[in-house]
Parts: sequence; C-alpha cells; structure tokens
Amino acid sequence: MVIVGVLNSRFILLADGDLRKIENPKVKNVKHIVYTAMVAEDVVESYKRGEIPSNNSIKNNLKRIQDTQRYKGEGGLVDG
Repeated sequence: MVIVGVLNSRFILLADGDLRKIENPKVKNVKHIVYTAMVAEDVVESYKRGEIPSNNSIKNNLKRIQDTQRYKGEGGLVDG
C-alpha cells in the first residue's frame, strides 16, 4: 500500500491501485502502520506536479518495489 493522503495526525489514506483504488483509499490509524524507506517515485512525482496519481501508476510502483525487495531478499512491505 502507498500513502495517498493524510486526514489528520492519527489517520492516513492508503491505496494499492487494485483492490484499494485512489478513488476509495483505505483509512488507517498511523499506530497500525509499519513505515519503510521505500518510495513510490512515480506517485511522488504526480503529487509534485499537482496531479492525482493513477491506479496503474500506483500498481506499477508497488510491483517494482516488491520485485526489488524479492531480489534483495528483504521484507518490509506494508500490508493493509
């Protein structure tokens, strides 16, 4: 899942571009989130341009991150 919004200091919005689309993100308490140093770069770039990232962009970024982690033999993906 990718953070796609912040409601307040306690809740964030998550999307995966598949089951949880950008149009209907999952609301999660920040206490229940495991943060990683991984960045969905295309999603960040969309926000920097003032655009909403596409579901396809979110899915592709998550797949790339997941493939990289498998290659490195690391875990740490957020499971929503």
